[in-house]
Amino acid sequence: MDVIISLIVYLVIFGLIWWLVGMLPLPAPVGQIVRVLFIILLIVIILSAFGIVPGIHLPRIHI
Repeated sequence: MDVIISLIVYLVIFGLIWWLVGMLPLPAPVGQIVRVLFIILLIVIILSAFGIVPGIHLPRIHI
């Protein structure tokens, strides 16, 4: 249950950062690179939350 809560909190924070970066007036090539990097980071967050990616651990959030 803690993993799900931590994952939800991380995804909300990730979404807010994505939204803020999306509001920046970036040129098209830079915007595409940033979008790809955010998608890779999203995949790593989800995989590491469930322990599929070894060595990358998200800190546990205790609420």
